[in-house]
Amino acid sequence: MDGMSDEVLFRRYRKGDAPAFETLYQRYRQSLYLFLLRSCDSSADADELYQDAWSRVITATKPFREGSFKAYLFRIARNLQIDRYRREHLIPVSDDEVVAQVSDPSPTPDARANEQDCTERMKRQLAELPREQSEAFLLKEEGGFTLEQIAEMVRVGRETIKSRLRYALKQLRKVLEDCL
Repeated sequence: MDGMSDEVLFRRYRKGDAPAFETLYQRYRQSLYLFLLRSCDSSADADELYQDAWSRVITATKPFREGSFKAYLFRIARNLQIDRYRREHLIPVSDDEVVAQVSDPSPTPDARANEQDCTERMKRQLAELPREQSEAFLLKEEGGFTLEQIAEMVRVGRETIKSRLRYALKQLRKVLEDCL
């Protein structure tokens, strides 16, 4: 099933093929979780949104029918984030402990300290960016979406997304120059 497109796998799942769903879940497990984690206040919030996103995929009254399944999944996650931010007025930040667990466990102590410092600085800088810039950056880097897909998802023009990414990268490079 690994060679099948997401869209074919989803259609098979909707017809009762549980292994097709498992394949989809495995494809997007890490990228979706990292996207949510880096834009949430804590790993508990990311966990909750992650489960909610997959639950929505499973129980959607208007299930995915056309376009990109990946864009559909990340749009659900993004909408859940927006709803949560509106409800609780949260500012998105990531959780150090989980980010450290995702990183390579084998670097030297100096490299680990430097990596932790860079992770901290990146987290702080992402939190300081305007929400639109941070969101565009995370959708591009963690979600792997193209400019066109992000523009469609957030309902703005491609050039607007391009500008948001350019400004975000400029700020991140300024703060993280020695980490690159």
